[in-house]
Amino acid sequence: MSTPAPTPANWLSIFALGLIWGGTFMVVSLALEGYGPLTVACARTSLGAVALMSVVAVLRRPFPSTAVLPQVAIIGVLNTALPFSLLSWGQQYVPSAFAGISMAALPLFVLPLAHVFADEKLSTRRLLGVAIGFCGALVLIGPAALKIGTGMEPLGQLACLAATVSYAAASILTRRCPPIDSFVLAALTLVVGAAVLIPAMLIFEGVPGWTDSRTGLAILFLGFVPTALAALLRVTVIRSAGSVFMTLVNYQVPVWSVLFGWAVLSEDLPIRFFAALGLILTGLLISQWGQAVRLFTNRA
Repeated sequence: MSTPAPTPANWLSIFALGLIWGGTFMVVSLALEGYGPLTVACARTSLGAVALMSVVAVLRRPFPSTAVLPQVAIIGVLNTALPFSLLSWGQQYVPSAFAGISMAALPLFVLPLAHVFADEKLSTRRLLGVAIGFCGALVLIGPAALKIGTGMEPLGQLACLAATVSYAAASILTRRCPPIDSFVLAALTLVVGAAVLIPAMLIFEGVPGWTDSRTGLAILFLGFVPTALAALLRVTVIRSAGSVFMTLVNYQVPVWSVLFGWAVLSEDLPIRFFAALGLILTGLLISQWGQAVRLFTNRA
């Protein structure tokens, strides 16, 4: 059965998602100028949860049975609370472009996990793509990986990569989760993230206040745009054009993160960032070659 041909609205949504998610790392860096990392992560989950739960209520989406809630809770921790916190903490010490490029390796982490824990086995081509992408991750970290005791930057780099692994694990658990309405699942995972992060924020960073318009608006943007709005766009695209078409976002995010980091934050981007970006995108293309062929030949 063939999937529907992507419409102009689908292409516009894919471009918007790449732009939104690619710019998220820059906005996190701006928010960190006035707030602690847990506050940034907590605001993102809490505001996103309020927005998505409102959508679920308006659309009257069906909630799952209580039997699957423990699995949803684990997905929520791995898909929101943990990676949001790791990225916010890590971005205190690394450029936003680094975080964006590290996220490009997400599908490459998913593939070996899916081979072990799901029904998607690694072919020779996919294994080659993973190997090339892994080399890109090593280039991205660079010599600092051998100097853990000399400063916080190496730990910040490892935190960003750990967030990618957390997202990958959440992806596998989501695939194995019983059927749940997509909007409800997205909303509930954010509710779980908020439930975990609100106490952590209050204990370690206290009750936040409005600092200034620059960082305050960055906080609001993170909650409502890349977290809530992007989740709705993602579900809409997958339902109308398919999950294979959705993979096009993976190639955009690191490029936009590098451009925003350079143009808006004036980040110093070492040449290894671009070498790593090339290797990761090459590995991604090789590993997803079959999906790309199906997309552009419009075959299921």
